[in-house]
Amino acid sequence: MQIPFLNRLQSLSGATINKVVPAGNGAEHQEAAQVLQQVLEGLPELVAAAVVQIDSGQAVATYTTSRDFNPAKIAGFNAALVRGQYNVLAALQPDADEQLEEIVITLPTQLHLLRILTNKQQFLYVAVESRDTNLGIAREVMRTCE
Repeated sequence: MQIPFLNRLQSLSGATINKVVPAGNGAEHQEAAQVLQQVLEGLPELVAAAVVQIDSGQAVATYTTSRDFNPAKIAGFNAALVRGQYNVLAALQPDADEQLEEIVITLPTQLHLLRILTNKQQFLYVAVESRDTNLGIAREVMRTCE
């Protein structure tokens, strides 16, 4: 049951957990929420995920399993990382066929993946525990969810 007051109260206590949350009501937000739902089906042990606008760094939709891990708060930093990598590639001037597809960040216990979506305006961010998911599976799930 959707009760606006209770939804607002929950949002004051931090990130909504274990639920895909679109940042708005438009078609773009609903499409992003569908992408996250597909990722969640492929990676049920997911820690956090978001669809983020590259230019603005704003999360279009988010998912997290922990109130301490809010993907909307780090979306801007990840967007800056993607924009920075675009600048690096522009300086390298690779072949026209070479385009940024993904960025992988490995930590001792987590994998963080950023995959550019086909519209080239957004990226999909996923964080998983490395003991629960291997890199190949995470990459394949992200690739097939576009």
